[in-house]
Amino acid sequence: MHDDVAIDTDRFRERFEAYAEFGATDAGGLHRLALSDADRRARDRFVEDLRDAGLDVRIDELGNVFGRYEAGDPDAAPVLVGSHLDSQPYGGRFDGQLGVLTALEAVQAIAESPVEPDRPVEVVNWTNEEGTRFQPSMMGSSGYVGYEPVEELLDATDRDGVSVREELERIGYDGDAPCEPPEAGVHSFLELHVEQGPVLDDEGVPVAIVDGVYGLSWLRVTVDGEANHAGPTPMHDRSDALAAATDAIREVNRLPQQLSADAVATVGELAVEPNSINVIPARAEFTVDLRSYDDDAVDRGVERVEAEVAAACDRHGADYEVERVSRHHSLSFSDRVRDAADRGVAAAGVDARHLVSGAGHDAQHLQTLTDAGMLFVPSVDGYTHTEAEYTEWADCVAGARAFAHTALELATEN
Repeated sequence: MHDDVAIDTDRFRERFEAYAEFGATDAGGLHRLALSDADRRARDRFVEDLRDAGLDVRIDELGNVFGRYEAGDPDAAPVLVGSHLDSQPYGGRFDGQLGVLTALEAVQAIAESPVEPDRPVEVVNWTNEEGTRFQPSMMGSSGYVGYEPVEELLDATDRDGVSVREELERIGYDGDAPCEPPEAGVHSFLELHVEQGPVLDDEGVPVAIVDGVYGLSWLRVTVDGEANHAGPTPMHDRSDALAAATDAIREVNRLPQQLSADAVATVGELAVEPNSINVIPARAEFTVDLRSYDDDAVDRGVERVEAEVAAACDRHGADYEVERVSRHHSLSFSDRVRDAADRGVAAAGVDARHLVSGAGHDAQHLQTLTDAGMLFVPSVDGYTHTEAEYTEWADCVAGARAFAHTALELATEN
């Protein structure tokens, strides 16, 4: 154990407060969508901080930003640590950002300690983890591990038709490095994140070692009816797209208890056309987010959603289409990283427990490439993806201390 690795709490907090100004909202949150001007300002400060810390900076073609601490054998596979700087629309200050800054502080703490790692350590900010402006989510890590073709990701567009490629060029982060692992490979990956759930806060535990991540499926449902006047058209002679959609949505919300103990279902988007007070809706579109640690439950849930949509549309004389937007299977993180985390939290003297993540993270893509793992810190009252998101600073510090020791454990493994 390495008990002489200490984070600089003043430096850590000053950075956090400074970064929280890039895209700050009046209600104390963040509106920093991927590749926006606010994201560019945060990236610029990140590159500046990496260089000030003596790290070698590289930017790949998908805009992922790396800072390399050259330690030990320069030809050895590096340990990667980091998260993402982009936020949800009017989201919180801690989601993603805390993980990037914790990683940077941890690497500086290691560099300032008397312990010499056996291998390099690289801090990374992954592009577009949130997936709100551009799809898919976890874009930067997806391209890095080869899960999605980089060219297709660069061609992805937002709702205004602007592509990832165009925005990377506009903000100056269309890097020269290939979006791929180094020739030596990647030794391991470690990410800190807020829990985005209530367990740690409810139990008063400052840190969790994450055992795995829920599987999820995203669906987009389009229901087509027939527009007509809301007054003269009898109820029995209507093809109301919104009525069919709401029938289906009601059944979607009843699904989880029929699938598994941990299953959840969410309809997060809804659009209606022509969206007029006195016109029967001709089209309704909505999304479904299904999650469970049990992949069979997710697959059964997808089939049930499709069946419920079909039945609702049949009742209302409407047509429909269900698009399977994305599917991520559940996974278990590496025993090697979890064991290192157990040693790391012990060395840091921090109380911790194990749990499973209901949210997706870049670390799950890295697990397909190497040994990956995560640490969580509490989300007060479980709030996340909202301006009300909050983590007590003492828990941020506890997480950073545990993270630094865990990263050093990984970097000094043979």
